[in-house]
Amino acid sequence: MYKDKKVIVVMPAYNAAQTLRLTYDEVMAQEIVDFVIVVDDKSRDDTVGIAKTLPCTLVYPHKRNQGYGANQKTCYKLALDEGADIIIMVHPDYQYTPMLIPAMASMIGNGLYHCVLGSRILGGYALKGGMPVWKYISNRFITLVENMLMGAKLSEYHTGYRAFSRELIEQLPLNMNSDDFVFDNQMLAQIIWSGHTVAEVSCPTKYFAEASSINLQRSIKYGIGCLLTALKFRLARFKLISSKLFPLVD
Repeated sequence: MYKDKKVIVVMPAYNAAQTLRLTYDEVMAQEIVDFVIVVDDKSRDDTVGIAKTLPCTLVYPHKRNQGYGANQKTCYKLALDEGADIIIMVHPDYQYTPMLIPAMASMIGNGLYHCVLGSRILGGYALKGGMPVWKYISNRFITLVENMLMGAKLSEYHTGYRAFSRELIEQLPLNMNSDDFVFDNQMLAQIIWSGHTVAEVSCPTKYFAEASSINLQRSIKYGIGCLLTALKFRLARFKLISSKLFPLVD
């Protein structure tokens, strides 16, 4: 609990058997987390078996691989069903440190923000943590274009470490979003569209063999999807197109 608000950590998992328990232990060490939800997207390893041994954890295995975005949709639905007031997404690959959970939860629990991101770019942690140079350059370029098209000033749109208020999750049309990796980007665009300020905290990250990552081909597809999302945002803002991602408010 944080100020009588129920804090639930959601973990969208896929082949996370080697790092899940380590991530979970550090999550629960933060003491304010009430409950953990692990949604497994049909892993090929023992992710589900390990998750079922963790206390205070709901394990929900997908019957087939549905994609990263579909995994998150399940995560947020289950968190709302469990009565979460503050929902924090932590990847179970231990790339992002759970030690920032209290700081992120406090920014939401005190009513300052409805969305907080753990940024790898603030503080220069991306390259220090081992992010490949090509990913860093593409991250900076896509973020620049997105900021220009959406009128925001985020340091990055591509972090997987995020905290949300219940009120925000309930109002977003998440089912309109992709079931693939671009879901993350579409969700942030919807938050900006709804007029909310997105807060960021500097987050150390680690890149290692067990950390999840997408290959070059999927990265290109993701990057194009991000740019298209930002362009749709801009065109919808000027009422040049209609988009289910960005519903107009009368």
